[in-house]
Amino acid sequence: MQINLPITTNSFVKRQTPSSRFSHFTGTWNELEQLVIESWEQCTAGYRDGVILIRVPADGFYSSIVELQEGDELYGGFEPRRKGEESRKFVTVGSRRKTRAQTVDIVLYASTVLAEDEDNELPAEEGNWEIISINASPTVGDTPISPMVLMHNHFGSSGGTTTNLSDVAFVTMLRESFNYWKNKANCG
Repeated sequence: MQINLPITTNSFVKRQTPSSRFSHFTGTWNELEQLVIESWEQCTAGYRDGVILIRVPADGFYSSIVELQEGDELYGGFEPRRKGEESRKFVTVGSRRKTRAQTVDIVLYASTVLAEDEDNELPAEEGNWEIISINASPTVGDTPISPMVLMHNHFGSSGGTTTNLSDVAFVTMLRESFNYWKNKANCG
């Protein structure tokens, strides 16, 4: 896989801060980029061509994913993820705090893929990669993409990135996602 340096941190991931409902990194964005470059050999394929995951050491990362318990109060909202996108619904649990991550995958999209919706911040050239998400898990192992994100991507919602999955592959991925996320939420 070709990589041009430097990798950039897309503005989309910069919503993942300590005060957000998302997982976050306690270091700087430049430190995150360097960590990705140093961990490049941990690269695995994402859900489509042009999407990769880089497993990085979990030090300095916090996960917002919590397992729900009976009696947890859930809160929701309806807002765009960023300016120019249609609003999406979300659900959080308010009674919990982020925990130190056990597993962290940094999601990168090729600038050519992001250019499909004009979300790229590097030139749409082969080998340019942009950090899009910090996927920090409270457990060891892989964490499936959330069902709502997967569906928004697959069905072409505003801000979603086409999955290019067949119906069979989509249902298989959705089943895995549903089984993982059915008793979990982000704390918010």
